[in-house]
Amino acid sequence: MTTLIVATSDKGGTGRSVTSSNIIYRRALHGSDVCYLDFDFGSPTVGAIFGLDSIPRGTDQGGLHSYLQGRVAEPHRVDIWAETDRESLRSRPPGAGRLVLMPGDRGGGEFSITKDVVNRCVKLFLRLQEEFELCLVDISAGRSYAADMMLAATAHPDMRSIGARWLVFHRWTKQHVMAASGLVYGDRGLLDNGVKRGHDREDLTNAIRFVRTAVVNPDSPELAGLQATQVAWLRECNRDLQELARTERLGRTVVISTIPLDPVLQWREQLLSDRDVWASQIANPATIAAFDDLALRLVDEKAWAEI
Repeated sequence: MTTLIVATSDKGGTGRSVTSSNIIYRRALHGSDVCYLDFDFGSPTVGAIFGLDSIPRGTDQGGLHSYLQGRVAEPHRVDIWAETDRESLRSRPPGAGRLVLMPGDRGGGEFSITKDVVNRCVKLFLRLQEEFELCLVDISAGRSYAADMMLAATAHPDMRSIGARWLVFHRWTKQHVMAASGLVYGDRGLLDNGVKRGHDREDLTNAIRFVRTAVVNPDSPELAGLQATQVAWLRECNRDLQELARTERLGRTVVISTIPLDPVLQWREQLLSDRDVWASQIANPATIAAFDDLALRLVDEKAWAEI
C-alpha cells in the first residue's frame, strides 16, 4: 500500500522542504520508488534543492498548479536521477528506486479550493499509488489553501486505500514550538479544519507527528570550544524548550525525528550525499543518520502506533 506523507509547518524557515527532500532521497537510496509533490503553491522552489537548474522556481510545462486547476491532463514530472545538474547525484545508483519530482508552476501562487480541485487531487493520488511506494506532499506553510485541500482530499472516501500521515516541522525555538502547536491544536488548526472536512479527530491526531529541526545538542563534541558558561546556558535553554514542548503537546511521544543543526544546510538548501560526509567532509554525519532514520520510520508502523 502506498504511504502518503504530508509535510507542513506553521512558519517558513523550519527546514521543512530541505528535510523532506533529503528523506525522500534517502528512501529512494533504500530501494523505494518515491515521488515528491511540490504543493508549496506560493513558493514552488524545491527544484533548486534537487539541483534542477532548469526549474529552480517551478516549471513552465504545466505543473501542479495547471493540473489542479484543470489546464493540463497530467502534471509535469521530472526524473531527478536523470535530470539533476548536480554531478554527485546524477545517474541512479545500483539498487536505488525511482526518484521523481512533480513541480509547481513557475510564477504560480495560492488559489482557492473547489470541489473540482479536490477531485483532481484525489484522482492524482490514486494514480500515483499504482507507481510509487511513497509519495511526499510538501505544502505551503501555515493555514493555507494547500493544507485545506489536503485535508479535504485525504478525507475523501476514495482515499481509504491510501494511508495519509502528517509531518509537522518546527525549529527548536520557543516561537516555533508554540507556532507548531497552534497549527495542529489551535483554532482553525489542522484538527479543527480536518473535522470540518470529514476526518475523525482522534484518527487524524494519531496520524500527526512532529519533526524538530536545527537542534543543537549541548553535549555534542562539536561544541567543545565553547566556554563552560555558554554550554550551561544552552543546557538551560534546552530544558526550558523540553518543558514548553510538553505543555504544548509536542512532547517526545509525538516527535518522530530530531534533525541536528547542520552547517551545510544553514548556508545552502541541498541534498546531502554520502560524498558530502565521507569524501568532502562538509556535512555532519549525525544529520545523514537522522535523515536515514526518518526515511525508514515513515513506513514503520511502530513509529505511528496509537499514542
